[in-house]
This record gives sequence, C-alpha cells and structure tokens, in this order.
Amino acid sequence: MRRGLQTLHDRSLEVFTRSAGSHRGILKAGNLTFPCALGRTGWRASKREGDGATPMGRWRLERVLYRPDRLQHPRTGLPMRALGPADGWCDAIGDRNYNRPVRHPYPASAEQLWRQDGLYDVVVVLACNTRPRVRGRGSAIFMHVATPAYTPTQGCIALARPHLLRLIERIGRRARVVVGPPQQKRPKLTLRALRARHSWRAQEAAKARWSAGLAAG
Repeated sequence: MRRGLQTLHDRSLEVFTRSAGSHRGILKAGNLTFPCALGRTGWRASKREGDGATPMGRWRLERVLYRPDRLQHPRTGLPMRALGPADGWCDAIGDRNYNRPVRHPYPASAEQLWRQDGLYDVVVVLACNTRPRVRGRGSAIFMHVATPAYTPTQGCIALARPHLLRLIERIGRRARVVVGPPQQKRPKLTLRALRARHSWRAQEAAKARWSAGLAAG
C-alpha cells in the first residue's frame, strides 16, 4: 500500500439503508463514504437462497478476485486471485459444493464468474454461510462492481468500480463488513467525565478491598 495511506485493517465497513427493504445504501469505512446497491429486497436477517436479500450480519472479507484481462493487479491487503474463463460458483442447494467455487462446465447450477458485463471485474468474497455451510441459506455473497444506475443485486453489495478499488486498497485481513441498520455510536466523554469515572472506580475498588479485609478479620 502507498505510504501515508490510511488503512482500515481492523475496522468495520458499515453498510446501511434508510429501511430494511431499500436496495440503495451507504457504505462507510473510516473517512470513506460511498453509495452502494444491495439486494432487490434490501437486507434481511434470515437469508434464503433466491430471496434477493443481502444478508444482515458481520462478515469477514475472504479474498479478492479480479479480471486480469481488464485491469492491472489491484492493490489490497487481502488474499487475491486472478479469475479465469472456467471459474464459477455453485448455487445448487442440493449439491455437495453449494456455496463453493467450482470450475465450468459443472453438472449442477453454478454462476459464471467470467462475465461480459463487467460486474465481476473486481469481486470481494464475503464469508457468508461458509462455516458452517447451511443448505439454502445463501450463496455467492460478494462485494462487486455496480451498474451505472446502481441496479439492485441478487443479494450482493455493489459499488462503483473506482470506489471498490479504492476500498480494497485500504482494507486488510481483519476488516469486517457489517450489514444492517445504522450503528449507534456512543458519545465521547469529556476529560472531566473521564476523570470522574476513574475516581468513582477507584473508590469502588477501595471499598471492595476494605470489605474483604473485614471479612478476613
């Protein structure tokens, strides 16, 4: 990563919408704020295959996939692999490789990752329904390139290509993406309040030691 670039190795990437059913959202990561597209039915806590919802929760970012014929080796702190024409992802609920990468031709239903529309030129694989893998609880949940109109996805999180490339340049293995309602942040305490809290804790600790001494005596 470039020197002086603010990294987000252990930060949460917050994805939220005005309502659970909205497919237009905001992604916030440190001092970055980007518009994004979500599933056509918004986000949902109980994800099901084919419901068109982005799963609510906190997800690890596993790796980056990219099209080597369309862009140079991206900068990122995540593991990375170049895509090939045979790459796919199984979405057949009854198949033993459900929600796993596969190679085409594949005998069961599997999404093509080598796409002509450019949406998978850059992909971040999210660790959603992976450990354990539960049949029917969702497959191929990615962060990928959005259409110019931010068309709803089938459950993924989509950003403009420049925004996605800028984001992966600054994230590492400990970063997580959090999908759901806006996170409520605690107000920062003033120095006076911090000192008062510290004094109270010291007094409580002294009382506990005094009580313990009486009990021992």
